[in-house]
Amino acid sequence: MKKQLQVEINVENSFLDSPTVKNLLGNQQVTANAIATETWEAWFACWLESLQEYLPSALGYELSLRLTDDAEMQKLNFQYRQQDKPTDVLAFAALETNFPLPSEMRSRLPLYLGDIVISVDTAARQAHQQNHSLKTELAWLAAHGLLHLLGWDHPDEDSLNQMLDEQTRLLQKVNLVVV
Repeated sequence: MKKQLQVEINVENSFLDSPTVKNLLGNQQVTANAIATETWEAWFACWLESLQEYLPSALGYELSLRLTDDAEMQKLNFQYRQQDKPTDVLAFAALETNFPLPSEMRSRLPLYLGDIVISVDTAARQAHQQNHSLKTELAWLAAHGLLHLLGWDHPDEDSLNQMLDEQTRLLQKVNLVVV
């Protein structure tokens, strides 16, 4: 049986008026909002298909993706990581907690993987610095967040390099290239 994926997209539209995005990208700022829900769903479905060895068996999978600005990201980063500064991506893995579901629910509901939050302000700066599109940077950060939801981490240089290699592979799966 082919696994399903449901993706909930919550877009914080205030980032479209962000001076950071406007200054760095000019008319490209709409790119973040122009990535259709169907595109995100297709990317995550492709990535999850590719990462099946890291997935618990389930009928389907669900996650939440929120695109926001640096101000909200700084609040979240302080609240959950005690770091009073914005960051590019935060991932809140649901699989880290042991919350057993009754077997009837498991057979009818997708497995909730967690939440990914991306700062479009920071993504725009990083896209500019890396000389690639905002779309590519958003996908890069989403792939990074997904790997965190599945238990990947980067406490040392070797594990960071493995994670970055996997992110590159995931972006290639959806025909995006990181320079």
